Formats: sequence, C-alpha cells, structure tokens
Amino acid sequence: MANSQNTNGHETQSNGQRMQTTIVIGCDGIRSPIAKWMGFSEPKFVGHCAFRGLASYSGGQPLESRVNYIYGKGLRAGYVPVSSTKVYWFICFNSSSPGPKITDSTVLKKQAKELVENWPQELLNIMDSTPDDTIIRTPLVDRWLWPAISPPVSAGKVVLVGDAWHPMTPNLGQGACCALEDSVVLAKKLARAINSNDTSVEEAFKSYGSERWPRIFPLTIRANLVGSALQWDNPVVCSVRNNIVIPKLVRLGPLLEHTNFTSENL
Repeated sequence: MANSQNTNGHETQSNGQRMQTTIVIGCDGIRSPIAKWMGFSEPKFVGHCAFRGLASYSGGQPLESRVNYIYGKGLRAGYVPVSSTKVYWFICFNSSSPGPKITDSTVLKKQAKELVENWPQELLNIMDSTPDDTIIRTPLVDRWLWPAISPPVSAGKVVLVGDAWHPMTPNLGQGACCALEDSVVLAKKLARAINSNDTSVEEAFKSYGSERWPRIFPLTIRANLVGSALQWDNPVVCSVRNNIVIPKLVRLGPLLEHTNFTSENL
C-alpha cells in the first residue's frame, strides 16, 4: 500500500519517503491519491450522512443476535450486536451537503441523539452506552465506474483495490466484502503471472479488472438506489414503504443474493 507519484509505477512515496517498487497496489481508501493520479474522479456525495458508534457493555450486552432497523422520514437507524460486549449502531439522515468536519466526540453524540430523541428507548439506551470516542460522522459517497468512460483499474504495474477503486454506500453492507473479493481475485491473477511466463503482470491486472467490474458496477448502483429509497421523506411514500414494501414484498433471501461470492482455492 503506497502513494504513487511516478507514471511507470516503479517509484512510490510512502510517509514522505521514496522507495523502489516493482508493483504498486493502491488500497488506500476512498480519498486515494493513487486513484487521483490514475485519473479517477472524486467520490460523489449521495445526499445523506451517517453517524456510527460502538456501544460497550462490560457485563455483557443485552440484545438478541439480530439486526434491528428503524425507519423514519428522511431518517433511519439500525443496530446489531457484534460481540458479547459490543453493539454497533448507525443513524443515516438526509443532508443537502456533506457539512463541516466535526472532531469533538461530545458534539457528535449530542447531534446524533437529537435526531432520534423521540425514537424507541432501546436505541437511545444503546447510544448512552457508547463511549464518545467511538462515534463518527461521515458523508456517504460513491463512484460509478461507467464502461468506456471511467479509467481502467490499472496503469502499467499500478492497480487499485477496494474503496480506492469502487467506493460505494454502505446500504448493502458490501464495501469491505468487495474489497476482500478484489484481494482474492487479484492474488490469483498476480500469482499466475509471477509463476508462469504466459501472462505479464500488466495483463494480470487487466484481467482482474475485467472480472471484477461486472460485479462491482451493479452493486455500487444498487447500493445507491436502495439508500435513496430508504431515505425518502414524503410521508405517503414512507407509509407505503414501511407498511407494504418492507414487511410484505421484501424477502430476505433474494435481498441478500448479492452477498454470494464463490472463489477457487488460492
């Protein structure tokens, strides 16, 4: 993982120091300098922001092992136990702009609680059990990889992985999952290139991009559309969504089909 400043991909910058490299794998996140150098656009703000936090219970968290969602008008929240003592929660709200960056955790917690002050007490209790320093507020962004328009995933021996290439909103829970999938596919392609004389590293990178794009592009769009639907603020539309679409038309099996990924052994 490094920041490339050289068009041949051999020389990189990391922490201000220069180093010689044979291959550069850019897995440096949403604001990737490597992606910028390769010509990718900045991720686009999608119109809503999220508070996230991690509640802590030294004596053991009290919730059942299931995901809980609450839907409002232009506002939604969710929480789920992630260990015997920790509960993850989020609040997603509409916003006309990303807003200022706030680092004061006390302010962040206050703002988050004000959004849901009349919501179920269980959610408020979880927020009260959250150490201030675990709370963050982030604008949600994505980047759509249009065919024949977006730059390729690789340039010579420089290649992108995960959020550096395809940032997506968290509405399907697939951002980190897709980054892991990228890594598995890239490792296979690169290993074959290194262990044989039939394929170059550059060809391996191009093959990786060709295999991953048909999965990444639809997931990014789907995540965006799902998030937009869940953030509706029209009262009539929200009533239809909450009372008909979610309880009667949305089935968990088909909804989670996008999480299926099968890979050969490395």
